[in-house]
Amino acid sequence: MTKHVLLLFITLFLIQYRGLTQEKKITTGHKNGTLIAIGGGQIGDTEIMKEFRDLAGGDAAKIVVIPTAFVRDNKIDTTLLKNNFVEYGIPEITILHTSDSILVNTDAFIKPLKEATGVYFTGGRHWRIADSYLNTRVQEELFKLLDRGGVIAGSSAGATIQGSYLARGDTKNNQIMMGDHEVGFGFISNITIDQHVLTRNRQFDMFTILKEKPELLGVGIDESTAIIVKGDILEVIGKSYVLIYDESFWSIEQSDLYSGDSQKKLPSKDQLFYFLKKGDKYNLRERKVIWN
Repeated sequence: MTKHVLLLFITLFLIQYRGLTQEKKITTGHKNGTLIAIGGGQIGDTEIMKEFRDLAGGDAAKIVVIPTAFVRDNKIDTTLLKNNFVEYGIPEITILHTSDSILVNTDAFIKPLKEATGVYFTGGRHWRIADSYLNTRVQEELFKLLDRGGVIAGSSAGATIQGSYLARGDTKNNQIMMGDHEVGFGFISNITIDQHVLTRNRQFDMFTILKEKPELLGVGIDESTAIIVKGDILEVIGKSYVLIYDESFWSIEQSDLYSGDSQKKLPSKDQLFYFLKKGDKYNLRERKVIWN
């Protein structure tokens, strides 16, 4: 191999590597499907579950509920679970759960997912979801569901598992931000999602992760609140607020309707976050609030 050929090979490799590295830093949802990440708490009297039902097909929806996050000793109160969804306006659901590494990859187990228009992950501990379904045919079918335009929703643990990095993913307790389980499903790429944020005064916990992984977009969702993600666009619905950690600051005062905020004395960019409310939209890929 000549010196010039070797140099060309190295150059092409570096270009490809740089492209792959940049791709990993992109935050975006799925191009076809819809994701709903809910911050926990009471959601029966909000529009969140109505939105999930409508996106899944309304009266024709085929909903699969995966309660694995809170299941212990394989015991599920199916009556309580079904009653909860009746209150949400979803009278018919299929409950899917296993911790069996062989069963999870069988045709019989994944059949409901092949027919589903919507999947819902309950709250609990998201490492249980990861232990049961990460890198299995279930995860494969969930991506196929999104490919055909379906919707995946989840509350609390069911919100965090949708991201690429698991905040509070430790088996010992939920106060360890970077624990023994760190990989989520990655339905939304290059993101870490926290929940119950304002209700439990968790708004500063996110910095523990972002200090070590500054490439991630941090999103904190309060209770009775959700983000709806379609492709690059995130929209807030619900009663409270969503916190955005993107090393910048945003305020309505930055618009032409208000005076500027140049007089603010802000902390360093690695300590910044700001709030979005119902109806606010955010471009994940560009990491900018969409101001109308």
